[in-house]
Amino acid sequence: MSIITFEDVQYKHILRGISGAFTEGKITTLVGPSGAGKSTCLKQINGLISPDSGRIRYRGEDLEQMNLVELRKQIGMAFQSAPMLPGSVMDNLSLPKTIFHETLAQDEAKRLLAQVDLHVDLKQPVKELSGGERSRLAIARTLVNQPDVLLLDEITASLDFRMVKEIEQLIQRLQRELQVTVIWITHDLDQARRVSEEVWFLKDGQLLEQGDVSLLEPDGTRPDIEAFLKGESL
Repeated sequence: MSIITFEDVQYKHILRGISGAFTEGKITTLVGPSGAGKSTCLKQINGLISPDSGRIRYRGEDLEQMNLVELRKQIGMAFQSAPMLPGSVMDNLSLPKTIFHETLAQDEAKRLLAQVDLHVDLKQPVKELSGGERSRLAIARTLVNQPDVLLLDEITASLDFRMVKEIEQLIQRLQRELQVTVIWITHDLDQARRVSEEVWFLKDGQLLEQGDVSLLEPDGTRPDIEAFLKGESL
């Protein structure tokens, strides 16, 4: 069953008639060359920007007609390099509640940290955290409002390989346990092969292919994808 659908979505010169669907409860990676429109797709799903034309639907409802506060509770987003506010772990973990004028209980905060295997004190300054710890905190922060969808934009790009594998395994475990839908931008094709259940391949603002992870294996029938897989300029 589809949870999010794009219907001929156009945005400036970046997206050019995107139509496709994300399957509920799956991990879908967005791959393709730089400038293909991947991050723009995520920002549109989260209501950060709106299409110039076309529609994006969440569970059948037009995003443009939805309450933005409620939408952002249902769709969590984590960015590259895990940007943090100055302050403590608790300050950052509380942010999704604070912006909605709500409060995160300490017991719930501790449960969230345990859920992502982050063993730090809530009072600890975030500037003392390692890159991997910041990534885990960013993921925990997206879970505060118990979303149905996680949007991940290159969240492991600055981590070493050991930590990359740990974050991948964490996301896969959370997806299984919480039955969330994960939409994950990555430039790492090996990562996409490891974590993907489904794949969107974008180029020049168009969705050229969508399907299961076998799209990332050359078969001689998809020249654009195969050139990308070989690292050739597109």
